[in-house]
Amino acid sequence: MSPSPGGGSGHRGMHERVKKARKLKVSSQRWLARQLNDPYVARSKQEGYRSRAAYKLMEIDERYHLLKKGMRVVDLGAAPGGWLQVAAKKVGSTDADIRVVGIDYLGVDPLAGVTVLEKDFLDEDSPAALDAALGGHRANIVLSDMAAPTTGHKATDHLRIIGLCEVAVEFARSVLVPGGHFLCKVFRGGAENALLADLKRDFARVHHVKPPASRPDSSELYLLAMDFRGRRTPVQRDDEE
Repeated sequence: MSPSPGGGSGHRGMHERVKKARKLKVSSQRWLARQLNDPYVARSKQEGYRSRAAYKLMEIDERYHLLKKGMRVVDLGAAPGGWLQVAAKKVGSTDADIRVVGIDYLGVDPLAGVTVLEKDFLDEDSPAALDAALGGHRANIVLSDMAAPTTGHKATDHLRIIGLCEVAVEFARSVLVPGGHFLCKVFRGGAENALLADLKRDFARVHHVKPPASRPDSSELYLLAMDFRGRRTPVQRDDEE
């Protein structure tokens, strides 16, 4: 490693960051230490990905072969854009032929081959806006790495993210082509089992997935539903004819 400006070393930079960290709360110190020692964080900086989360999607895709050239992709909760980068590269999305659409109320810096809507997915008009961004086409895969703001109460936080995932499932049912896929982040806590059972009605294969890039001490995992059977038509009762 080349010396830093002023004759210092990389070690000095690390020392300064650790020294400054002593003024932070204990929880913040732990987070900073974990970031500084996380190989995925270092790799994302070296390879130009906007977040370490990019490797979660890459690892899931390497195992299940979800993303293919020409697919149309919707990414819910897209900021800061790591999943968008992976998806655009995998499906060959370009500015001339955009096949990747993301949404996040935080906003995302522009990316080649990607349309981003700066909106809250839970807004009433967001599904229609995403549908319009797809240009009248249906999606081959819906991705959701959304997470609700945490309260510190595990049971409440678990139910919040399951609620987000349930809304994402309903959106996926409305836009997916038959044979399409859905990938959604959840946290262990029990309620995800009911969601799993619900997905099994509409998808041929459903899996729990914890990619290597997901930290071992985290309760985070992903629900992967593959091969969408198509939208169900409500059964009409005799008295409705």
